[in-house]
Amino acid sequence: MQEKINHTFSIMADEINSSRKKLLELNAKDVETCDKTDIALFDRLHLDDSKIDGMIDALLKVKEKESPLGKTLYKFTHENGMLVENKTVPFGTILIVYESRPDVTVEATATALKSGNKILLKGGKEAKNSNLFLHQCWVNALQKAALEKDRVRYLNMDRTSFQAYLKNPDTPIDLIIPRGGEKLIAYVHSVAQCPVLVSGRGNNFLYVSEYADLSMAQNLIIQSKVSKISACNALDKVLIHKNISPQFKTDLQTELQNRGVAIIAASDDAVWMEEFLDMKIVLSEVVNTNQAIQLINKYSGKHSATIVSNDDQEVQHFMNEVDCAAVYHNASTRFTDGFQFGLGAEMAISTEKLHHRGPLGIEHLVTNKWYIKGNGQTR
Repeated sequence: MQEKINHTFSIMADEINSSRKKLLELNAKDVETCDKTDIALFDRLHLDDSKIDGMIDALLKVKEKESPLGKTLYKFTHENGMLVENKTVPFGTILIVYESRPDVTVEATATALKSGNKILLKGGKEAKNSNLFLHQCWVNALQKAALEKDRVRYLNMDRTSFQAYLKNPDTPIDLIIPRGGEKLIAYVHSVAQCPVLVSGRGNNFLYVSEYADLSMAQNLIIQSKVSKISACNALDKVLIHKNISPQFKTDLQTELQNRGVAIIAASDDAVWMEEFLDMKIVLSEVVNTNQAIQLINKYSGKHSATIVSNDDQEVQHFMNEVDCAAVYHNASTRFTDGFQFGLGAEMAISTEKLHHRGPLGIEHLVTNKWYIKGNGQTR
């Protein structure tokens, strides 16, 4: 089976590459009707040759990875002679509800198939033309590889129809992964009859310690903010130790504003909690590392946080106490990504603690099952 799945990925890569002109034309139709004042939406939705190359690269990276199935997690020989083993198996059917990013249609499907699962795709309406075309590419690839086309289904439904579908699906669903706003996630939780693994908000923090290399800190802040504002791993909040020279904050504000970033005052809880997905940032002063940790644990999306410091003891304390899926030392939060973490591709970035935290690769889209072999034992 793995050989057929891997063959599917090769075919899918060829399908995308040979059809890139058509894909770009359909994507242009999607982009034409989107709200162009929403910079993050445009960035997620818009495809170009570089993004298409990224889809192909992800497919080939996942193809080369070892199957996560059938791995022995635990093995025990009972005193009565029974062999007791716990092994990895697929979830079964995964439903992913995702934002208007056509590349998710490729990456999520690849991770699901490689881990032995079927997948139901429900993409944002803004990317409808792009997603339907990419789904057809998957159907073509599966059929050419002699696999069932219903391993990948696209739910082409409006919101009302989809809500009805969630309450009464036409096939058993074993796991739902909602990627989107808090209202969507709350609704899925309210109707789901299976486990829900949330890919929640980012709202990532960076703390500039009094022991920081300030040149490094400034570069990390700027690049983490402006390199891709539509990403859930982008930076939104900066905490600066009170002992740092005011000139650092002045220079930082100037550099950010020169790049079109608005400095927002953290006037209330709503601002502290908000994931901006925009050219906005909060700069705030803290009295010590513990206050920084408290603010991060209270307001962040539990996605990613980083400390800029050259004090090893302080760094260890920060990384142990901050409650996020990924914690960084002297590095950008923008690295929280399945491809960057060596997973090849990702289904989502989980901000839950069960069943897995952080980027979800093929290794994390499995569950486990007990296999017991005996020769007539009774209890």
